Amino acid sequence: MRPHRIAAIVVRQYYLLSGSPARIVPLFAWVAIDVVLWGFITRFLDRVSAARLDFVATLLGAVLLWDYLTRVMHGVTMAFFEDVWSRNFLNYFATPLTIAEYVIGLVTTSIATSLVGLLVMIAVAHAAFGLSLAVYGAALAGFLAILFVFGIALGILGTAIVLRLGPAAEWLIWPIPALLTPFAAVFYPLSTLPGWMQAIGRALPPSYVFEAARAVAQGSRPSLTDLATGGALAVTGLIGAGWLFTRVYRRAARTGLLARYSAESVS
Repeated sequence: MRPHRIAAIVVRQYYLLSGSPARIVPLFAWVAIDVVLWGFITRFLDRVSAARLDFVATLLGAVLLWDYLTRVMHGVTMAFFEDVWSRNFLNYFATPLTIAEYVIGLVTTSIATSLVGLLVMIAVAHAAFGLSLAVYGAALAGFLAILFVFGIALGILGTAIVLRLGPAAEWLIWPIPALLTPFAAVFYPLSTLPGWMQAIGRALPPSYVFEAARAVAQGSRPSLTDLATGGALAVTGLIGAGWLFTRVYRRAARTGLLARYSAESVS
């Protein structure tokens, strides 16, 4: 594995972003809108509710953490889609670039783009609604780490699906975070869900993060065992997604799919 090859993937994405404001604005615009919208909702709930619950820390904090996971996933998939749209795969893999170097380049790009989104969300939430992530204390590092690893896993899974099914399948990828939201217990305790949904939720790493985040916001201590379980599930998901992507890539290379990759679906 050669670091300069990974750096080349990152540099390409840098030039794409720096040369196009239309690509830069989505890095922070949608997350800022989400924070503002949910910020006013939580402020309203604080005003009208008799419950002794800090809705800003509980709900707005959850929105911020979930949007962070979504940005991480999209950081991987958007970098991949740039190559889909430009039909650049054959150029990449006609070089000595390995699949591991390519994926690590996508992940590195995601780190940079998701960090921009996270900083914007923190700044807006703190300036407009007084939310400070310091309320989560040292547990915040664990929350972000689990969400980051799982977001990368979802991004790699999404790229594998598109690589296998063709560019038209990208519309299957964008809704993935929204489809997982009800099961991940982002805005309510896992116990609220029916039994079969709870079973799915317990298989998703974010559910452990948000259960712990609510506990912290309400003055309790998060369960280290649950966080360790969430971390283990996230790492397992990442390994599984990497394995799947490698299998799909090898099949695409063996069957000539990379050479025939176009704007139409591939069966």
